[in-house]
Amino acid sequence: MKLGVIGCGKMGTALVQGAIRAGAVQPSHVIGCALSQHSRDAFTKATGAAATADLAEVASISDVLLLCTKPNDITKVIGQAATAAPGTEKLLISVAAGLTLETLEKAAPAGFRVVRCMPNTPSLVGKGAAGFCLGSRATAADAEIANSLLGAVGLAVQVPEKLMDAVTGLSGSGPAYIYLVIEALADGGVRNGLPRADALRLAAQTVLGAAAMVLETGAHPGLLKDHVTSPGGTTIAGIAELERLGLRTSMIEAVTAATRRATELGKA
Repeated sequence: MKLGVIGCGKMGTALVQGAIRAGAVQPSHVIGCALSQHSRDAFTKATGAAATADLAEVASISDVLLLCTKPNDITKVIGQAATAAPGTEKLLISVAAGLTLETLEKAAPAGFRVVRCMPNTPSLVGKGAAGFCLGSRATAADAEIANSLLGAVGLAVQVPEKLMDAVTGLSGSGPAYIYLVIEALADGGVRNGLPRADALRLAAQTVLGAAAMVLETGAHPGLLKDHVTSPGGTTIAGIAELERLGLRTSMIEAVTAATRRATELGKA
């Protein structure tokens, strides 16, 4: 498989780095494309893969095109790729937020298959969470390729397209919610006497550890919560206060609001 990466920014570079680390692709089988010399140099330094400013070259020699440009450039890029490689079959994997499979497929010729995905920023450190969905012409083999690329930098989940806005509202926007939680936990520690640097490290590690417990044990978070909640103890006192202040409702409504906004942006 020859992988072309259109847009050598942080996300495109992170996905390629992960795929190379996981053995899903070799650097010699990857070529990046970016107008900026700085971006091309950074991509090559990080991945060991070649990079060029010539989109037509990348499109003509690649079997899979990972589209990591800005959403308003995607349809133009697809058109240029189709012109450069007429009559060929290729897989397009788009990470552009809000662009539907219908929009992507309308821009692509009949031989181009499409996958739409939504990774999140922790992909940059190999701890991402991504959802992806298949276009009408995409195959099970295409799903495996998308899963291997996204899964190389974290967790990848295939969903119907109607759920992609919910993926955006949950895992796409979710890191920002958790950054607020980490900051608030650290503030609580500072309020009670901990130095800021220590409080922040303890808060971040606590969130990391709790997430790992859920993923690695497979236990329901409610059960894990019960395991550290002793009768009349400190944890239940804190939980009672969180329930009084509406933490659960706030999180649910945040995901719902972000999902609704993703739908609005997609229509726009």
